[in-house]
Amino acid sequence: MTNHSETTGPSENGDIAYDGPGPEHQVTLRTPAELADALPYLLGYRPEDSIVLVALHDRGGRGRFGGRARLGIPPSSDDWPSAARQLAHGLITGSERRGAKPEQMVAFVCQEPAAGETGRQVMRRLEPLARKLRTECGRLDVPVIEALCISGGRFWSYCCPTESCCPEDGLPMGLPGTSVLAAAATYAGIQVRGSLKELRARLLPWETSAALEQEIALDAAGMSLVPRILDEADRAAVAEETLELAGRVMRRFAEAPSVPDTVPADLRDDRLLEHEEAASLILGLQDRTTRDRAAEWMEGDEAGPALRLWRALARRCVGPYGEHAAAPLTLAGWVAWSAGDELEAREALAMALGADPDYLFARLLHQACNEGLDPESVRRCLRAERRGRTGAKAGGADTEETAEAAMPQEGPAAGAGADAAVPHEATGTEGGCAPVAPGAASRRRRRTWAGRPGPDGTHPAASRTDGARPGPFRASGRTRARTSAKGGPRRRGAAGPGAEPGSDASKGHG
Repeated sequence: MTNHSETTGPSENGDIAYDGPGPEHQVTLRTPAELADALPYLLGYRPEDSIVLVALHDRGGRGRFGGRARLGIPPSSDDWPSAARQLAHGLITGSERRGAKPEQMVAFVCQEPAAGETGRQVMRRLEPLARKLRTECGRLDVPVIEALCISGGRFWSYCCPTESCCPEDGLPMGLPGTSVLAAAATYAGIQVRGSLKELRARLLPWETSAALEQEIALDAAGMSLVPRILDEADRAAVAEETLELAGRVMRRFAEAPSVPDTVPADLRDDRLLEHEEAASLILGLQDRTTRDRAAEWMEGDEAGPALRLWRALARRCVGPYGEHAAAPLTLAGWVAWSAGDELEAREALAMALGADPDYLFARLLHQACNEGLDPESVRRCLRAERRGRTGAKAGGADTEETAEAAMPQEGPAAGAGADAAVPHEATGTEGGCAPVAPGAASRRRRRTWAGRPGPDGTHPAASRTDGARPGPFRASGRTRARTSAKGGPRRRGAAGPGAEPGSDASKGHG
């Protein structure tokens, strides 16, 4: 990289412009230090254990930021080549689909030192990964003009022309919020949301003493609700009760005094939700039709309380109920996406896929969100369902549209394993409810219910509810091991996105 100590990129394209919401917010970055300080503002959060690629486009002789993509750093270095290949290919091909292949790329590897490790040792350990990123981008004719390692509050460049270019101990990062870009971002109303770890904590199952009480409540709710759900005549009543209860809790949330900061706010919501209420809602939402009706609370005054409820329910999917978190996590991701918060949307949807990789609604939403599609087509379909339900009931019609039907046809699974833009086009049309790909319903698998045996000696099991219609709840001899109070509840469904091994939720930021 030429003029490394002065500017970023070759001399004929040494400046990189960061554009805010308007031209008055444009900031020019010229040095590696400014690039390192800019990373949280480019992503909207502070990355941890992350590989990040940022596309650059040549506009009038100056580089401008384009799409961003992130993956978690795989724990095994054997997986680094495939992770680098996936990230580079996804971002570059995704940018091409949007009409502009990047001319250049900036790469970051971010990881805090382990116990007894220094930032410099982290930099050296991750050097093969940075080299692989440069190679994979080069294969696609997009040169990496800067590659930075950020660790322990310092940064290093892998693009120094000589060993004496950067100090061995790196250069200190600027204090958060003190850079020119930070000032411009604050003026423009752009916020950095902390780390992904903090965002995930709002959605992860409890690991407190209350988790055992919640698990007991889930067991009891299963014993009460499953026989009713098995009874075809009573299933509709269970769905109505679930939605009525959800509505009451949402009103309770909406009437509660506001609390600053996320942790106190989540604790307030946890106090407002009883164990028995959470258990009934979690089990009731395993029915796909009930879940799709709950997805209608996606805008206006309903969206905020609904998102808080789905977060709270995800935190209650403790112990052997981790897989059940797929439903509330998907609803949280959907409401966040509908409200314009793509960061939380991608993270929640990726966590839903970590809880249940076959959860079709989460996979389709994750794919559509990552491809930059407009959620309005899904909103339009759900609004129509809500308006038409009363008339359909009055006329005796059985019109059961689904949220999945509003999604584009399914291509290769978006999955929870990538943060780069999904390398295929969505094929759904903008104007209506496009069917999902044939055979999608055949990928169902059973979800078992934790709890004691039923009257016939079997354990009730819920079939996957992502098929064409909600299937019956079949009996199964398969059981789930209960976690002991001594051992504490296991954390399940907590796989973050990306190669960690799930996916951060920031595929294709641009």
